[in-house]
Amino acid sequence: MLYLVSHHYYYNFMDNNKELFKTKYLQHILSGSHKDALQLSNNFLAQGNTIKDLYEEVMKPSLYEIGRLWEQNQITVAAEHLATAITEGILNSLYARIIPKEYNKKKVVLACAESEEHQVGVKMVADIFEMNEWESFFLGTGFPSPELVKYIDEVKPDLIALSLSVYFNFAKLKQMLNDLKASHPNIPILIGGQALQHVSEKAINEFSNVTYLSDLNSLEEYIANFK
Repeated sequence: MLYLVSHHYYYNFMDNNKELFKTKYLQHILSGSHKDALQLSNNFLAQGNTIKDLYEEVMKPSLYEIGRLWEQNQITVAAEHLATAITEGILNSLYARIIPKEYNKKKVVLACAESEEHQVGVKMVADIFEMNEWESFFLGTGFPSPELVKYIDEVKPDLIALSLSVYFNFAKLKQMLNDLKASHPNIPILIGGQALQHVSEKAINEFSNVTYLSDLNSLEEYIANFK
């Protein structure tokens, strides 16, 4: 059933209708309603879903649809930026519930491919690492490859994670992977992001020690089996 309370939607489904949560979340971020998107997220979690569920089953497909609409010129750049900013704001509000009491001595450096301007996906990945007691070093958007190499020299992480949302920047990701392979051949690298859905398995497999993960469930499985 759908109740209207104080002009905000409250969902009370015994069957936990995640599809409807996703649909409503997309509507809220498209309309620019941060307050409604935040309340919906809190209601989703109140039903016993995890933060990972919220990211993977509500936010991620909504943002992928935003990206598709933007690529097809069905929404403006402003609408795409606002939807992304709303989601990133909600992620930031959840961080206090994510940060572990102590870390397990594992470290991961996370960044977007150079020239990439979309960081929400890799921020979700950083949060999953934090929930699994890894110390995450989240560098955000458009990090230059030479600077990334220097930073990895300083931090000495166990793992590197890179994100690509726009296929136009795939060449930049390839250059970054080549630079990291040359400078740090023994550090495993994870890659992910919406743009990689359009990249062939052969193109990804040409890089040794690089693993493509398409969702947060496979990421959590990877973390659990990491030696």
